[in-house]
Amino acid sequence: MATLNARIGEITERLVRRSRDTREPYLERVRQAVSRGPKRRGLSCGNLAHGFAACGPDDKAGLMGDAKPNIAIVTAYNDMLSAHQPYGRFPPIIKEAVREAGGVAQVAGGVPAMCDGVTQGQDGMELSLFSRDVIALATAVAMSHDMFDGALYLGVCDKIVPGLLMAALSFGHVPAVFVPAGPMPSGLPNDEKAKVRQLYAEGKVGRDRLLEAEAASYHSPGTCTFYGTANTNQMLMEIMGLHLPGSSFVNPQMALRDELTKAAARRVLEITASGNDFLPIGELVDERAVVNGVVGLHATGGSTNHTLHLVAMARAAGIRLTWDDLADLAETVPLLCRIYPNGLADVNHFHAAGGMGCLIRELLGAGLLHPDVRTVAGDGGLGRYTAEPFLKDGRLVWRDGAAASGNGAILATAARPFSPTGGLKLLKGNLGRAVIKVSAVRPDRHVIEAPARVFHDQNELQAAFDNNEIVSDTVAVVRFQGPKANGMPELHKLTPSLAVLQDRGLKVALVTDGRMSGASGKVPAAIHLTPEAADGGPIARVRDGDPIRVDAVNGTIQALVDAGEWAAREPVTADLSHHHVGLGRELFGGFRRLVGPADEGACTLPLGEAA
Repeated sequence: MATLNARIGEITERLVRRSRDTREPYLERVRQAVSRGPKRRGLSCGNLAHGFAACGPDDKAGLMGDAKPNIAIVTAYNDMLSAHQPYGRFPPIIKEAVREAGGVAQVAGGVPAMCDGVTQGQDGMELSLFSRDVIALATAVAMSHDMFDGALYLGVCDKIVPGLLMAALSFGHVPAVFVPAGPMPSGLPNDEKAKVRQLYAEGKVGRDRLLEAEAASYHSPGTCTFYGTANTNQMLMEIMGLHLPGSSFVNPQMALRDELTKAAARRVLEITASGNDFLPIGELVDERAVVNGVVGLHATGGSTNHTLHLVAMARAAGIRLTWDDLADLAETVPLLCRIYPNGLADVNHFHAAGGMGCLIRELLGAGLLHPDVRTVAGDGGLGRYTAEPFLKDGRLVWRDGAAASGNGAILATAARPFSPTGGLKLLKGNLGRAVIKVSAVRPDRHVIEAPARVFHDQNELQAAFDNNEIVSDTVAVVRFQGPKANGMPELHKLTPSLAVLQDRGLKVALVTDGRMSGASGKVPAAIHLTPEAADGGPIARVRDGDPIRVDAVNGTIQALVDAGEWAAREPVTADLSHHHVGLGRELFGGFRRLVGPADEGACTLPLGEAA
């Protein structure tokens, strides 16, 4: 095993020191809860009877005493969304596997799962980020019955996994395994889909051709196959040791998927207090595991949404991860993957090229991961995750994964990476702090300086494009898109139009206090700008025509305006009332008032703290 990279070690130690006054109280609460054990043993007869009333006779008998551990299933199942539809058949599989292993499993509760693909560019997108915290709260309600010795968390997509993990860490004394469902098989190649989107934006093909292309891309149960937030979630859960090894990218339709689900059910029993390898999730997710997750994010060119989610997830474990940590790690970790939108391959091609096992082997060999972490797989640390699952005569076995990439155009080596850095940059300047993902942006576009064109709504920018109003170099400033303003929607709908302008030879960049999708690509986008406009942040001082410089090389974002004039300007305000009603948005007024800034995870919850 290679020696840990010195810089990785330094950043981890810095994180440990910074987190000491929050991590230690968190762990003490976990230990106290562990010592009390599940309240099921102390419930009144009436309480307990309610808890197992719906069970069959054998499960009911098992829960009447202390003999059998009880496993909670918290599921994001719905049959509208492709990524979560496979979970409909998981509970019976899990219950049978747990029963055979000597326990009981109950569906403790369901959590909402909305799809950013459906709501992209629509009003419903303004609930998307807040749904993460709703999911955490719904999970807490499911677990609040205190009937459980362990938990299995079933979720895949954008806000679901972060919300589930935030809540799981609030119940840090409960051992847990995360159970993926896998990606759909490959459909229309991602570059072909992007080409049709761009042709539609230019008016060269009609809606029927666009819908045909989209339906050929998103065509069956499973996650979308591009490397957006959903598949970045799966990578994170595996590299942080919360999935079983090699389970992230097995398609839902495969027999191997069902066997991995059964194995997860058996394994969670083993790590309960009744098993032989007790492992509360609050102890598993430590500073080293968090750093490993960030390393995986950079090495794979993962979703910018995780600059929010990783901060929030870490805070739930009492760990104070910052954007500076993410930026410093990005400078140390090379980019080893080219998966769309950072390349032409999809996650199925990545999996076939060696997948997570090969990636983790490469990163461990370069000393870029902490190998000595605890994982749900058991002894052996992260080295266990270089193995790959197979079926042998119908039985699940793990054997050594690929020692080398099967396709160097998709999965590179640390010695010859696609880029020496992870491609995520922290920008600072008189406009505040923002992040930019440059792993899919051509180097000659890493610095953009152009006059600002200011919009208060993505539809305004789209209308300006449709009316051919943008004919020169432009930094599009789309403000009042932060969490307090309207829930911080993704603005991925703008990507095709901005890409068209760029392809016409214009220098183009986006600056926003909103989000872009995990599928953000070749147009430079300074996103998550904080403080946001609704908080009177500097972005609210920008005027049409102000020269704006977005410099991903030097890590700066500046309005090139005389300092005296800049200081004297009053931030503009906006009437946002139309963003606060309709499609349930009126119910989220409290969230908009409570939410914190983007660089603290844009969270509404008191994570890692006593409420």
